[in-house]
Amino acid sequence: MQLDLVTIVVADYDDAIDFFVKVLGMALVEDAASLTNDGRPKRWVVVRPAGAQTGLLLAQADGRAQSEVVGRQTASRVGFFLRVDDFDATMARMVAADVEFVSAPRDEPYGRVAVFRDLCGNRWDLLGPAAH
Repeated sequence: MQLDLVTIVVADYDDAIDFFVKVLGMALVEDAASLTNDGRPKRWVVVRPAGAQTGLLLAQADGRAQSEVVGRQTASRVGFFLRVDDFDATMARMVAADVEFVSAPRDEPYGRVAVFRDLCGNRWDLLGPAAH
């Protein structure tokens, strides 16, 4: 058993693809025409970090209820965790791309961590190896 996909509700497919692929460095795995449960057109968009099995389904908000959770899917808590091998290089690349970090890097028993917001405002932990 494995966790295959986690959905992130986004405001716009293409803006989300740009952020997750160009800024965070994930791979665009799928971008295909699809249908909603009631037959309306939508896209099936999946991004995944290199080498990862679990991916993100980028779901464009459809209707008021979904639009209201864009950027607040986890009630302003950190809800997503991106582990990288080179914390400093990744953070520097993200800062250069104007990603908003809401905390300075700190060392925890489980590694280096800094909190950032994605393009919609969801909070993520950027996680790296513990400092030596």
